Amino acid sequence: MAVAPRLFGGLCFRFRDQNPEVAVEGRLPISHSCVGCRGERTAMATVAANPAAAAAAVAVAVAEDREPQRKELPGLDSQWRQIENGESGRERPLRAGESWFLVEKHWYKQWEAYVQGGDQDSSTFPGCINNAALFQVLFPSIPTDDHKPILYEINWRLKEGLVEGEDYVLLPAAAWHYLVSWYGLEHGQPPIERKVIELPNIQKVEVYPVELLLVRHNDLGKSHTVQFSHTDSIGLVLRTARERFLVEPQEDTRLWAKNSEGSLDRLYDTHITVLDAALETGQLIIMETRKKDGTWPSAQLHVMNNNMSEEDEDFKGQPGICGLTNLGNTCFMNSALQCLSNVPQLTEYFLNNCYLEELNFRNPLGMKGEIAEAYADLVKQAWSGHHRSIVPHVFKNKVGHFASQFLGYQQHDSQELLSFLLDGLHEDLNRVKKKEYVELCDAAGRPDQEVAQEAWQNHKRRNDSVIVDTFHGLFKSTLVCPDCGNVSVTFDPFCYLSVPLPISHKRVLEVFFIPMDPRRKPEQHRLVVPKKGKISDLCVALSKHTGISPERMMVADVFSHRFYKLYQLEEPLSSILDRDDIFVYEVSGRIEAIEGSREDIVVPVYLRERTPARDYNNSYYGLMLFGHPLLVSVPRDRFTWEGLYNVLMYRLSRYVTKPNSDDEDDGDEKEDDEEDKDDIPGPSTGGSLRDPEPEQAGPSSGVTNRCPFLLDNCLGTSQWPPRRRRKQLFTLQTVNSNGTSDRTTSPEEVHAQPYIAIDWEPEMKKRYYDEVEAEGYVKHDCVGYVMKKAPVRLQECIELFTTVETLEKENPWYCPSCKQHQLATKKLDLWMLPEILIIHLKRFSYTKFSREKLDTLVEFPIRDLDFSEFVIQPQNELNPELYKYDLIAVSNHYGGMRDGHYTTFACNKDSGQWHYFDDNSVSPVNENQIESKAAYVLFYQRQDVARRLLSPAGSSGAPASPACSSPPSSEFMDVN
Repeated sequence: MAVAPRLFGGLCFRFRDQNPEVAVEGRLPISHSCVGCRGERTAMATVAANPAAAAAAVAVAVAEDREPQRKELPGLDSQWRQIENGESGRERPLRAGESWFLVEKHWYKQWEAYVQGGDQDSSTFPGCINNAALFQVLFPSIPTDDHKPILYEINWRLKEGLVEGEDYVLLPAAAWHYLVSWYGLEHGQPPIERKVIELPNIQKVEVYPVELLLVRHNDLGKSHTVQFSHTDSIGLVLRTARERFLVEPQEDTRLWAKNSEGSLDRLYDTHITVLDAALETGQLIIMETRKKDGTWPSAQLHVMNNNMSEEDEDFKGQPGICGLTNLGNTCFMNSALQCLSNVPQLTEYFLNNCYLEELNFRNPLGMKGEIAEAYADLVKQAWSGHHRSIVPHVFKNKVGHFASQFLGYQQHDSQELLSFLLDGLHEDLNRVKKKEYVELCDAAGRPDQEVAQEAWQNHKRRNDSVIVDTFHGLFKSTLVCPDCGNVSVTFDPFCYLSVPLPISHKRVLEVFFIPMDPRRKPEQHRLVVPKKGKISDLCVALSKHTGISPERMMVADVFSHRFYKLYQLEEPLSSILDRDDIFVYEVSGRIEAIEGSREDIVVPVYLRERTPARDYNNSYYGLMLFGHPLLVSVPRDRFTWEGLYNVLMYRLSRYVTKPNSDDEDDGDEKEDDEEDKDDIPGPSTGGSLRDPEPEQAGPSSGVTNRCPFLLDNCLGTSQWPPRRRRKQLFTLQTVNSNGTSDRTTSPEEVHAQPYIAIDWEPEMKKRYYDEVEAEGYVKHDCVGYVMKKAPVRLQECIELFTTVETLEKENPWYCPSCKQHQLATKKLDLWMLPEILIIHLKRFSYTKFSREKLDTLVEFPIRDLDFSEFVIQPQNELNPELYKYDLIAVSNHYGGMRDGHYTTFACNKDSGQWHYFDDNSVSPVNENQIESKAAYVLFYQRQDVARRLLSPAGSSGAPASPACSSPPSSEFMDVN
């Protein structure tokens, strides 16, 4: 807004409102009048900083308008010393923040000639200081009236490209004031004051500040040109923009810079300088203001709900009661975010913009502040009250960018994401900008109180953030060497407690028992066996149900109609997975036939069916495995092809029908005709078979000890019958452990094949093989047995957490006394508890051979969880609230290891009501619905913190505890 011109001593000054440029209209014939005189210093302000004050000072000086008196000037030698040398002269070093002034080089050279000439009355007297040659020249306008003076519009901006030593010289403030007091300053000219700035490895006078064009995102046509020093912070630019555009204090704003390519870059770090941000003169700076619903205009959310109505844009609900859209297997992320969002002090920290002053953009362990800002945006949207649900797409991308394990849309663990998020927020908001090295010290016999205080102070020297203030506590770790008895005590910080669940040392295995008696069907059994037991323990447990001696049992893993593994009695049960199909066979001998032994020989037998191959001439055949394989005990004296055929017919008699005499006659006639066509009609002639392609189970462990004389000495050939002299239902052939005929193996490898295949023709199998009967089995009474899992109290889990344990072999401890690694005993104790205590229930168990989820019901209190019995630090008996906690949120996991779903129970910090968050759905619930077998991560708030947070609002009837009264039951949703 322009101000009406004011006349001072014949000069007309026009000031541009809040602009670093001063417009002056006037008659320049008054060219040699000077401002200021000897012994008097006029206060001059920088035009860029305060143009109005500078012009006023000039006006006052003009009003005085008196010539300098030569006779009162100091001696020429004295002038030279004060200007060129000494503490106030040009030779003094630059100091950051000082003011230096520009003087036109021609005038300064004339002054030098004058003072060096030695004659004060010389004609070389320089007159008033005149810097006109340093300013931009504007051409005058032609007057319409001859009696009116020529008007010049003077813009006090320096010319571009001025060079020190050629166009101007620099004088410190004291020297400048000396010259102005001795010689005066040309009428109307402001002093050209510049600051000394400190750049990397150098200090210099900033002759040309940076001029930025400030605009608002919703009005790009209106700009403000403002000068900033290279050392000014981006925060100053933001504050200046807020002042220029009259932004309300409660509104959130941020800056964008338009780069040379035309795109916009966020100015994240408000603490860096204009120089570090690489801002240049004339660059456009856009200020963006957050909308009322918590979103930024530049990042409009695309609501993934096709049923969204126009009325939803004006939706006004309760802050915090906002769902999160599932982007595809992101329920784990939604659950963790909802829990964290309902931590009162952390949410208030972000809603009140306290994080803006603590963003740490230079922490090498952090995420450049991006995780903190993304989380802050999410909190502001969820707690704006303008959304039923929001789409956390930006936050998901940020998490995936900094933690590659969360890239894509695979299912993950909510506790793992929570751990990453807390660590990321801590590093992004760490108040320690430069971490110092801190050496960890052992107690060495010192009192626990002293060692704990030292450990916490050392932790705070490197880690100081709102996350530390809210979530970090202190452990006491005690290690004892089993050899020398050396005791090591350290105190370590923690962010959450991962407590184990009391687990049973038993497990339930389902197996199928195959008796030797062919009249008995296979039996399904459910056995209770020790988790760390052996295969022999399984046989003993099965023996109690069947009455069969464990020595007469062989255990096998059957997969895809093959023996995937034949177990030895000493192998651990942990190698059997819950999903494995375990068959236990009754046998009367052993697979490893010993020469000279009279024991029966146990032969693994596969069932195969011949099928036409997909060849053009159909001349080749394929073989497909079917049914369950067998372990058949064959007496040694009957171990011939004929004897083996008869034994197998007996074992298969329950579901294989013997042909009658008519069938045999028909078959003999047909086979007699075929004999003339082929000398060897057996099914296994070279080149006549194909390996079965479907249902490949991979390499089988099989049996290591083979019978080298089994085939050659006993059976004599690898196939039977060699000629079809009478009716046979099937043919026999030796195969490898995969059930395929290996025609290219060497004789040594052939000797190592104890497996037999029963090959069926399709027509014969259809006539004589009863598939329904073959697949039949009976259930033993024990199948109905279910291991009852008694519920456990949360306190039991914490007790288990603080129990003494022995380190595993993979993680030994180096004893400084013994100078070697030891399997020491370790005990963790709670020393100091945080304001918000996160308890992670370790429901997922991982071993070398198995993974399982423990669905044990953990009973946890909603209110008054007392930790006084677990904290070993000397307690304050006058304030029991320091050890009591109330529940504020629960992350739930439903389902098993491979698939599942995460949800959240949370207590709203404003209303105290509990809600159930299931992705974008939110419903109120009763307190009695919170405790379930799905509870996975618990959030507890210390009672003294709850009282402190609620004390300002106590008079307004706010609830006294986060676990307060619930709404009427008719409004609740049954989440069970």
